[in-house]
Amino acid sequence: MTIQAQINGKPVTINAAADTPLLWVLREEIGLTGTKFGCGIAACGACSVHIDGEVMRSCSVAVGDVAGKSITTIEALGTEVAPHPLQVAWIAHEVPQCGYCQSGQLMAAAALLKKTPTPSDADIDAAMTNICRCGTYPRIRAAIHAVAQGAKA
Repeated sequence: MTIQAQINGKPVTINAAADTPLLWVLREEIGLTGTKFGCGIAACGACSVHIDGEVMRSCSVAVGDVAGKSITTIEALGTEVAPHPLQVAWIAHEVPQCGYCQSGQLMAAAALLKKTPTPSDADIDAAMTNICRCGTYPRIRAAIHAVAQGAKA
């Protein structure tokens, strides 16, 4: 099946079976390996991306369901020269430990701040359902609050 979509602001043509998980198309067909495989059942959040501005777990989204949609991956969140404020805060608050879940955590946090620019702890807890095996949840919360308060991390 041929599917037209937009990935990180660029039009793409995807040739894959409609039921192929978006995660595998991103990683294997397009070469965007920042989105990680964690569990394959949408439980951990390592594969989180934005689809039309909504955070989604790409391991459970069929590529056929993204036809005509806009997909944003961690590769488009910020750059080395112009990092996203969350990426700056992540570093300042020493959030990453092993780092494996961090791309999904950052995508979830970016979606949260877009919807709720000044989230409470309860808002963060409700939105940040991604699993971090290293347990950096307090640092994640602090980094999100720093960005919400406009701090330079």
